[in-house]
Amino acid sequence: MAAHDTRMLLLGAVALFEPVNGYQIRRELLSWSVDDWAHLNPGSIYSGLATLTKQGFIVRHDLDDGGREVAVYESTAQGRSELERLVTAGLEEVSVVDRKGFSAAFGLLPLVPEDQALRSLVRRRVALEELVARLAQPPAPGDAPPHALRTVMLWLDLATAELAWLRESIEEMKAGRLALDASTWTPPADDPGWQMNADRERYRALLRG
Repeated sequence: MAAHDTRMLLLGAVALFEPVNGYQIRRELLSWSVDDWAHLNPGSIYSGLATLTKQGFIVRHDLDDGGREVAVYESTAQGRSELERLVTAGLEEVSVVDRKGFSAAFGLLPLVPEDQALRSLVRRRVALEELVARLAQPPAPGDAPPHALRTVMLWLDLATAELAWLRESIEEMKAGRLALDASTWTPPADDPGWQMNADRERYRALLRG
């Protein structure tokens, strides 16, 4: 997965659940199966958080949580701006063979203004329409090996299916049936292990103190 897509996922996880510790970010991202489709492993998550801190996109607070030191992360204004830029780019950039960036960006759609999200999806639709038109005119038989022509047919089928899905998604958004509300994206109060909601409130109290 491209480095900017990894950065987008990490910034998105922090923005959704801040203040949040590194273990919780790791657990949340792994619940999205990022180790499978995004090839983002646990070690990369922790090193990525350290890099984002050095770059000023997030800030790390070392808190004394009941006698236990815990590193807690929050977004900076620079980080929120960078996240919005990355999500916008992920929504709009079309690749015939790689949709990882789009998958990450669409998953973080509630973190950008709804009107901006809709504009980006419309731009993606236009780009996909152009791609489908181009792929629908493959090289003539004899101008390319048969297996290469079969590959183009696969790309065309995938792009056509995505275009149909995207058109429907855009109409759902316009009709208000696809609500984008990041405030509803929270873990349950009784989630196992660290109880993220309770921890977040405690971290907020410690940061205020």
